[in-house]
Amino acid sequence: MKNLTSNEIRLMWLSFFKGKKHAVIDGASLVPVNDKTLLWINSGVAALKQYFDGSKVSNDRRLVNIQKSIRTNDIENVGKTNRHHTFFEMLGNFSLGDYFRKEAIIWGFEFLTSKDYLALPLDKLYFTYHPSDTETRDLWIGCGVDPNHVIANAGNFWEIGEGPCGPNTEIFFDLGEELDPLKQGAALLEDDVDNDRFLEIWNIVFSQYNAKAGVKREAYEELPSKNIDTG
Repeated sequence: MKNLTSNEIRLMWLSFFKGKKHAVIDGASLVPVNDKTLLWINSGVAALKQYFDGSKVSNDRRLVNIQKSIRTNDIENVGKTNRHHTFFEMLGNFSLGDYFRKEAIIWGFEFLTSKDYLALPLDKLYFTYHPSDTETRDLWIGCGVDPNHVIANAGNFWEIGEGPCGPNTEIFFDLGEELDPLKQGAALLEDDVDNDRFLEIWNIVFSQYNAKAGVKREAYEELPSKNIDTG
Protein backbone atom coordinates (compact mmCIF):
# COMPACT_ATOMS: atom_id res chain seq x y z
CA MET A 1 0.00 0.00 0.00
CA LYS A 2 1.38 3.38 -1.02
CA ASN A 3 1.77 6.52 1.06
CA LEU A 4 0.15 9.15 -1.18
CA THR A 5 -0.87 12.76 -0.68
CA SER A 6 -4.43 13.81 -1.49
CA ASN A 7 -3.20 15.68 -4.56
CA GLU A 8 -1.32 12.62 -5.82
CA ILE A 9 -4.52 10.57 -5.49
CA ARG A 10 -6.52 13.21 -7.39
CA LEU A 11 -4.02 13.30 -10.25
CA MET A 12 -3.77 9.51 -10.33
CA TRP A 13 -7.57 9.18 -10.50
CA LEU A 14 -7.97 11.60 -13.39
CA SER A 15 -5.02 10.13 -15.28
CA PHE A 16 -6.29 6.57 -14.85
CA PHE A 17 -9.73 7.25 -16.26
CA LYS A 18 -8.44 9.59 -18.94
CA GLY A 19 -6.47 6.56 -20.07
CA LYS A 20 -9.79 4.68 -20.23
CA LYS A 21 -11.08 7.33 -22.68
CA HIS A 22 -13.03 9.37 -20.15
CA ALA A 23 -13.44 13.11 -20.66
CA VAL A 24 -12.13 15.01 -17.63
CA ILE A 25 -14.73 17.54 -16.48
CA ASP A 26 -14.48 20.23 -13.83
CA GLY A 27 -16.23 19.84 -10.51
CA ALA A 28 -19.35 21.98 -10.13
CA SER A 29 -20.01 24.78 -7.64
CA LEU A 30 -21.16 23.59 -4.22
CA VAL A 31 -24.19 25.83 -4.78
CA PRO A 32 -26.38 24.04 -7.35
CA VAL A 33 -27.02 25.81 -10.65
CA ASN A 34 -30.55 25.58 -12.08
CA ASP A 35 -31.48 22.82 -9.63
CA LYS A 36 -33.99 23.74 -6.92
CA THR A 37 -34.09 20.18 -5.54
CA LEU A 38 -30.78 20.57 -3.68
CA LEU A 39 -29.51 23.11 -1.17
CA TRP A 40 -25.93 22.14 -2.06
CA ILE A 41 -24.12 19.53 -4.15
CA ASN A 42 -23.92 16.29 -2.16
CA SER A 43 -22.26 13.86 -4.60
CA GLY A 44 -20.31 13.60 -7.83
CA VAL A 45 -23.38 12.68 -9.82
CA ALA A 46 -25.58 15.46 -8.38
CA ALA A 47 -24.21 18.01 -10.85
CA LEU A 48 -24.63 15.55 -13.74
CA LYS A 49 -28.29 14.65 -13.22
CA GLN A 50 -29.30 16.29 -16.48
CA TYR A 51 -27.24 13.71 -18.40
CA PHE A 52 -28.75 10.77 -16.52
CA ASP A 53 -32.39 11.86 -16.89
CA GLY A 54 -31.91 12.71 -20.57
CA SER A 55 -32.77 16.41 -20.31
CA LYS A 56 -29.30 17.26 -21.63
CA VAL A 57 -27.03 15.30 -23.96
CA SER A 58 -23.30 15.09 -23.28
CA ASN A 59 -20.83 15.12 -26.16
CA ASP A 60 -18.89 12.47 -24.23
CA ARG A 61 -20.36 9.21 -22.95
CA ARG A 62 -17.50 8.59 -20.49
CA LEU A 63 -16.87 11.24 -17.82
CA VAL A 64 -14.56 11.55 -14.82
CA ASN A 65 -14.52 14.29 -12.18
CA ILE A 66 -13.57 15.29 -8.67
CA GLN A 67 -16.50 16.91 -6.91
CA LYS A 68 -16.55 18.84 -3.64
CA SER A 69 -19.61 17.73 -1.67
CA ILE A 70 -21.51 18.48 1.54
CA ARG A 71 -23.73 16.01 3.44
CA THR A 72 -25.54 16.44 6.73
CA ASN A 73 -27.76 13.34 6.81
CA ASP A 74 -25.54 11.81 9.50
CA ILE A 75 -24.22 15.02 11.05
CA GLU A 76 -25.00 13.76 14.55
CA ASN A 77 -22.10 11.31 14.16
CA VAL A 78 -19.53 13.88 13.04
CA GLY A 79 -16.76 14.11 15.61
CA LYS A 80 -17.81 10.85 17.26
CA THR A 81 -16.32 8.47 14.67
CA ASN A 82 -13.47 8.60 12.17
CA ARG A 83 -15.93 7.80 9.34
CA HIS A 84 -18.33 10.74 9.30
CA HIS A 85 -17.72 14.13 7.71
CA THR A 86 -19.85 16.98 6.41
CA PHE A 87 -17.44 18.11 3.68
CA PHE A 88 -15.51 15.80 1.40
CA GLU A 89 -14.39 15.30 -2.20
CA MET A 90 -15.91 12.50 -4.24
CA LEU A 91 -13.91 10.93 -7.06
CA GLY A 92 -16.33 9.84 -9.77
CA ASN A 93 -16.34 8.01 -13.09
CA PHE A 94 -19.51 7.84 -15.14
CA SER A 95 -20.84 6.02 -18.18
CA LEU A 96 -23.77 7.49 -20.08
CA GLY A 97 -25.10 4.48 -21.95
CA ASP A 98 -21.58 3.30 -22.87
CA TYR A 99 -19.73 0.70 -20.75
CA PHE A 100 -21.48 -1.08 -17.91
CA ARG A 101 -20.98 -3.60 -15.12
CA LYS A 102 -17.98 -5.57 -16.39
CA GLU A 103 -15.77 -2.62 -17.25
CA ALA A 104 -16.69 -0.66 -14.10
CA ILE A 105 -15.73 -3.60 -11.88
CA ILE A 106 -12.54 -4.53 -13.69
CA TRP A 107 -11.30 -0.93 -13.71
CA GLY A 108 -12.23 -0.43 -10.07
CA PHE A 109 -10.26 -3.54 -9.15
CA GLU A 110 -7.29 -2.38 -11.21
CA PHE A 111 -7.15 1.08 -9.67
CA LEU A 112 -7.37 -0.24 -6.13
CA THR A 113 -4.96 -3.17 -6.34
CA SER A 114 -2.48 -2.56 -9.17
CA LYS A 115 1.06 -1.65 -8.15
CA ASP A 116 0.81 1.17 -10.70
CA TYR A 117 -2.02 2.79 -8.75
CA LEU A 118 -3.17 2.50 -5.11
CA ALA A 119 -1.72 -0.98 -4.57
CA LEU A 120 -4.09 -1.83 -1.70
CA PRO A 121 -3.65 -5.34 -0.26
CA LEU A 122 -6.39 -7.55 -1.68
CA ASP A 123 -6.83 -9.45 1.59
CA LYS A 124 -7.94 -6.18 3.21
CA LEU A 125 -10.74 -5.55 0.71
CA TYR A 126 -14.36 -6.72 1.00
CA PHE A 127 -17.10 -6.36 -1.60
CA THR A 128 -20.87 -6.29 -1.14
CA TYR A 129 -23.54 -6.87 -3.80
CA HIS A 130 -27.31 -7.19 -4.06
CA PRO A 131 -28.41 -10.86 -3.69
CA SER A 132 -30.12 -10.76 -7.10
CA ASP A 133 -26.99 -9.44 -8.80
CA THR A 134 -25.00 -12.65 -9.12
CA GLU A 135 -23.20 -11.28 -12.19
CA THR A 136 -21.46 -8.72 -10.00
CA ARG A 137 -20.51 -11.41 -7.48
CA ASP A 138 -19.02 -13.57 -10.23
CA LEU A 139 -17.10 -10.65 -11.72
CA TRP A 140 -15.40 -9.80 -8.41
CA ILE A 141 -14.48 -13.44 -7.87
CA GLY A 142 -13.25 -13.58 -11.47
CA CYS A 143 -10.89 -10.69 -10.67
CA GLY A 144 -9.28 -12.88 -8.00
CA VAL A 145 -11.24 -11.82 -4.91
CA ASP A 146 -11.66 -14.47 -2.21
CA PRO A 147 -15.33 -15.62 -2.38
CA ASN A 148 -15.48 -15.19 1.41
CA HIS A 149 -14.82 -11.49 0.86
CA VAL A 150 -17.77 -11.09 -1.55
CA ILE A 151 -20.84 -10.53 0.63
CA ALA A 152 -24.53 -10.42 -0.31
CA ASN A 153 -26.43 -7.50 1.23
CA ALA A 154 -30.10 -6.80 0.53
CA GLY A 155 -29.46 -3.08 1.04
CA ASN A 156 -27.29 -2.86 -2.06
CA PHE A 157 -29.92 -1.26 -4.28
CA TRP A 158 -29.85 2.45 -5.14
CA GLU A 159 -33.29 3.97 -5.58
CA ILE A 160 -34.67 7.45 -4.82
CA GLY A 161 -38.29 7.75 -5.91
CA GLU A 162 -39.29 7.23 -9.53
CA GLY A 163 -36.72 7.08 -12.30
CA PRO A 164 -33.37 5.37 -12.93
CA CYS A 165 -32.29 2.92 -10.24
CA GLY A 166 -30.44 -0.33 -9.86
CA PRO A 167 -28.27 -2.60 -7.75
CA ASN A 168 -24.95 -1.35 -6.48
CA THR A 169 -21.73 -2.84 -5.21
CA GLU A 170 -19.68 -1.34 -2.40
CA ILE A 171 -16.01 -1.84 -1.57
CA PHE A 172 -14.75 -1.77 2.01
CA PHE A 173 -11.28 -1.65 3.56
CA ASP A 174 -10.76 -3.78 6.65
CA LEU A 175 -9.19 -1.58 9.35
CA GLY A 176 -8.54 -4.54 11.64
CA GLU A 177 -10.01 -7.02 14.11
CA GLU A 178 -9.21 -4.73 17.03
CA LEU A 179 -12.15 -2.58 15.86
CA ASP A 180 -14.46 -5.61 15.94
CA PRO A 181 -14.75 -6.41 19.66
CA LEU A 182 -17.44 -9.07 19.14
CA LYS A 183 -15.43 -10.73 16.36
CA GLN A 184 -18.37 -10.61 13.95
CA GLY A 185 -16.22 -10.31 10.86
CA ALA A 186 -18.00 -10.25 7.49
CA ALA A 187 -21.36 -10.58 9.25
CA LEU A 188 -21.07 -6.86 9.94
CA LEU A 189 -21.35 -6.28 6.19
CA GLU A 190 -23.94 -8.97 5.51
CA ASP A 191 -26.24 -7.62 8.24
CA ASP A 192 -25.44 -3.98 7.44
CA VAL A 193 -24.30 -3.26 11.00
CA ASP A 194 -22.85 0.20 11.66
CA ASN A 195 -19.23 -0.44 12.65
CA ASP A 196 -15.72 0.98 12.75
CA ARG A 197 -13.94 -2.04 11.28
CA PHE A 198 -14.99 -1.86 7.63
CA LEU A 199 -14.60 1.53 5.92
CA GLU A 200 -16.49 2.04 2.65
CA ILE A 201 -14.12 3.42 -0.01
CA TRP A 202 -16.00 2.88 -3.29
CA ASN A 203 -19.56 2.52 -4.56
CA ILE A 204 -20.66 1.57 -8.08
CA VAL A 205 -24.32 2.00 -9.02
CA PHE A 206 -25.58 -0.03 -11.97
CA SER A 207 -28.38 2.25 -13.14
CA GLN A 208 -30.34 -0.22 -15.26
CA TYR A 209 -34.03 -0.09 -14.18
CA ASN A 210 -36.82 2.47 -14.22
CA ALA A 211 -38.58 2.74 -10.84
CA LYS A 212 -42.34 3.32 -11.03
CA ALA A 213 -44.72 4.12 -8.18
CA GLY A 214 -46.94 1.15 -7.37
CA VAL A 215 -44.73 -1.30 -9.26
CA LYS A 216 -42.80 -3.96 -7.34
CA ARG A 217 -39.04 -3.74 -7.74
CA GLU A 218 -38.79 -7.15 -9.42
CA ALA A 219 -41.21 -5.88 -12.10
CA TYR A 220 -39.30 -2.69 -12.99
CA GLU A 221 -38.59 -2.35 -16.69
CA GLU A 222 -34.98 -2.16 -17.86
CA LEU A 223 -33.72 1.19 -19.12
CA PRO A 224 -32.91 1.34 -22.83
CA SER A 225 -29.69 3.16 -21.93
CA LYS A 226 -27.85 1.78 -18.89
CA ASN A 227 -25.52 4.04 -16.93
CA ILE A 228 -22.69 3.78 -14.41
CA ASP A 229 -22.47 6.13 -11.41
CA THR A 230 -19.33 5.66 -9.31
CA GLY A 231 -18.21 7.49 -6.20
